[in-house]
Amino acid sequence: MKVVVIGSGPGGYVAAIRCAQLGMEVTVVEKYPVLGGTCLNVGCIPSKALLDSSEHAHFFKANAQLHGLHAESLRVDFQQMMQRKRDVVSQNAQGVEYLLRKNKVRWKQGLASFHDETSLEVRNPDGMVERIDFDRCIIATGSKPVLPESFHFDGERVISSTEALELDEIPQRMVVIGGGVIGLELGSVYARLGTQVEVIEYAEGILPGMDRDGARALQKSLQGLGMVFHTGHAVQNVARKGDRVVVRYRTLNATEDTVADADYCLVAVGRKPYTTGLAPERAGIALDDKGRIVTDAELQTKARGVYAIGDVVSGPMLAHKAEEEGIFVAEIIAGQRPHLRYDLIPGVVYTWPEMAAVGRTEEQLRAEGIAFKTGKYPFKALGRARTSGDLDGLVKILADQQTDEILGAHIVGARAADLIMEMAVAMEFRAACEDIARTSHPHPTYSEAIREAALDALEKRAIHQ
Repeated sequence: MKVVVIGSGPGGYVAAIRCAQLGMEVTVVEKYPVLGGTCLNVGCIPSKALLDSSEHAHFFKANAQLHGLHAESLRVDFQQMMQRKRDVVSQNAQGVEYLLRKNKVRWKQGLASFHDETSLEVRNPDGMVERIDFDRCIIATGSKPVLPESFHFDGERVISSTEALELDEIPQRMVVIGGGVIGLELGSVYARLGTQVEVIEYAEGILPGMDRDGARALQKSLQGLGMVFHTGHAVQNVARKGDRVVVRYRTLNATEDTVADADYCLVAVGRKPYTTGLAPERAGIALDDKGRIVTDAELQTKARGVYAIGDVVSGPMLAHKAEEEGIFVAEIIAGQRPHLRYDLIPGVVYTWPEMAAVGRTEEQLRAEGIAFKTGKYPFKALGRARTSGDLDGLVKILADQQTDEILGAHIVGARAADLIMEMAVAMEFRAACEDIARTSHPHPTYSEAIREAALDALEKRAIHQ
């Protein structure tokens, strides 16, 4: 069976490898000269490289002396920091290429568009067009930043996340429009390097849709870095004036603007599906009112044998969600019956401290009329957190009031991104708080906070609180 995958991001390359493992003949079409998509090249990987580098810098400035580490001064070589980021990206891209080669997956550079529901036209970099027939096709074209026209994006001073990862200087001042994951992550990178960062968010709190206790705890930590937040504010205008950017914003019921002046304005108000040049209509593929490809429960589009995964379909725009969908579709094509639980796909904010969540929030449970109980445990009461100095944050577990089954977990704190997986696995097997509480957690570790939160949900039985 011939399978063509359009796009080589986490969804695309993982789908391609799984199809190859299942005995299919696979070709990946990627419009850029490097593999990996947004996540690897201008998203997840480079941003985490900068987050880690900036965290080292912040530790030196804020905590080194407390640990008995003394040096005359800290000099940030921003160009070297950026070069390290590029090296990390390059190494990962080479890794993806190796994996495709190892699994005998062909890949070619070119811009793919549908000719009909069983073939593609691929325009190569030299302008030549090649026709490729397929038995099955997987669309994994990803997404791109939303850039409202009123914000006058120019890619120089009014920038998206892509340009924010390639600045040639540490700004003195930066305005971030959007208090979601991307805005907070990149804003915190520059805040730790000394930039004065202001975040303007339309909603009444940062990270709308995530747990309110966790969001407030994270905001408090980020304010400790010097970040300033204007929630419940709407941006009225963004204008470039020479090498400066002026942002006008106001509260939702105000009549006068507040003005912020900065070196850069980072627009981080979301992403939208990328289908430019794909010509889905030629294959009978439908899009919804948000530009997402319409799929059924098996992620098949309106065109028989054509599937879509990742950011280009509905659901959270997460690399690991795309990976799971890629595996799911490959196994569907092979005639298997895989399962995919969207409610157990974790969400993570890679600031420091990190924030991570899986399952439902209090607001969702109330809306569904489900009686629940809550267990909480603060990081500051944790021995391991005291040894590292990472005292900010908490673990919060939501469980069914009657059955004790865990329904949601929300963590703010050191290594929250790694800790959340214990809760995701527990929920996959419908574990109860009692199960977590009866499982020995090594001491001293951050994971003990999960056990203490589970104990707190069990008639307030937490030991160290």
